[in-house]
Amino acid sequence: MTKMIMIVDDEPNTVELVKLVLETEGYETSAAYSGSEALEKIKTNKPDMILLDIMMPLMDGWAVRTKLSEEKETKDIPIIMLTAKGQPIDKMIGQHVVEVADYITKPFGRRELVDRVRAVLGE
Repeated sequence: MTKMIMIVDDEPNTVELVKLVLETEGYETSAAYSGSEALEKIKTNKPDMILLDIMMPLMDGWAVRTKLSEEKETKDIPIIMLTAKGQPIDKMIGQHVVEVADYITKPFGRRELVDRVRAVLGE
């Protein structure tokens, strides 16, 4: 069964690049350009994984993660933070405080993205 990955980022170029890479690898993708749009789409089409930007206007990635973790239907969706925030403290917060599955800093390579997605999905 094909896995569906939601890409949540307010930068259309990043969304298109990630979609291209993942679709080339055989994944289905959906996109949201804001935290609130992501939460709405997840209600009707639950993804197998979410690639989530941290720095977005109105609702940042941490807020989206918190909302998802509060709902029984969405709390177990694995999340990889995809962000320009590359400081060690940011990574530590992501992996140990907010407990996301992984943390990829921009810019990232195609191979790194695919390998990390596969690892989190257990493929």
